[in-house]
Amino acid sequence: SVSISFSKSTAFGFVSHNSQPSLISTPNKIGAIEMTSSSSATDISTDVSNSFTRVPSLSSIPLDDYDTILLDMWGVMHDGTTPYQGVLNAVKKLKEAGKTFIVLSNSSKKKENSVKMLTKLGFDPADFEQIITSGDVSHSLLRNKADELGCSNWSLLSGIQSKSRKKAFVFGSGDEDEEYCISAGWNLSSIEEADLIVARGTFTINDGSGKVVSKKEDEMEYWKVMEESLIAAAKRKVPMLVTNPDKVRPDAGLPPMPGAIGDTYERYLWTTYCPPIGDMTETSSRDYVKRIGKPFPEVYDIALRGRDASRAVMIGDALETDVTGGMANGVDSVWVVRDGIHKEDVEKNGNGEMGVVEEFCGRSEYTYAYGEKVMPKYVVDHFRW
Repeated sequence: SVSISFSKSTAFGFVSHNSQPSLISTPNKIGAIEMTSSSSATDISTDVSNSFTRVPSLSSIPLDDYDTILLDMWGVMHDGTTPYQGVLNAVKKLKEAGKTFIVLSNSSKKKENSVKMLTKLGFDPADFEQIITSGDVSHSLLRNKADELGCSNWSLLSGIQSKSRKKAFVFGSGDEDEEYCISAGWNLSSIEEADLIVARGTFTINDGSGKVVSKKEDEMEYWKVMEESLIAAAKRKVPMLVTNPDKVRPDAGLPPMPGAIGDTYERYLWTTYCPPIGDMTETSSRDYVKRIGKPFPEVYDIALRGRDASRAVMIGDALETDVTGGMANGVDSVWVVRDGIHKEDVEKNGNGEMGVVEEFCGRSEYTYAYGEKVMPKYVVDHFRW
């Protein structure tokens, strides 16, 4: 794996500018970047077969086995700006075959943003029975109304809901972060007064004072404030809601995402910064960090409500979220390997996709699989018919 140095980056467990090791520098992304990870809320109890079935295209999968297709967006349907070749036709063919599409997106934004994106890229949003985003589900948790969607509320957060003035400190995307929290009944505050941390993005830090710390404007200051804030929060055991559990974005250089903040905060909670030292364990620290999105159960509970999980299949590009999530929630998976996050990993590995899976499983204790082995049911180059 490759260490990427930032001027002040120990908050993500990267090697810092002075080449001193960070808190923990164990790689958790095959062929990607080094960051800390003690996290997992998944429990994969399914027996893992020794291999997967390689198919040339979606039409080679026994589609009669499935009624529902759970579909990832970025890395499967598009690259952030353009739909991948053949994807629009694949959606058409699968709809003609009578399949039900449900989009599962780890986006921190609400459903409306995904609808706009799909429309802009030439998709018809009406083709998808549901579009479930981590941002929407998290917003419901913030309002203590996730049960209306079909999943459980967070008990730790529910205990705060009775307060007349709920206060949140935000790691944001810089796109309507304050509006997102206020519309759910939360006011922004300093980390010293916050009841909750909302990890929504990795571009800004917002405490509601009017001064937003921007990574783009001053990266040194951004990393400094992030680290200081996480330390201060860990000392008070402030819970954190991660509204996008992805750790890296499938862009050039694989830049960090909110899931990396959650992993680092857990490490701070159970090691150095949570007094008294030894009071918190690695396992108990996970009680204070709630991740919403794949591979965690809430989005699958919503998508599969009233459906037979054994008749559903997850199509995605990421082993840690899509394939792990499918296995943890009783759903077969189709791993797309020539687009998305593992494209370069597969190209560089001498054993191709099997080599990437084996490496991932060998280090799965540092991923959301938490030491369990994962294996997709099918592997395909692209989401094409």
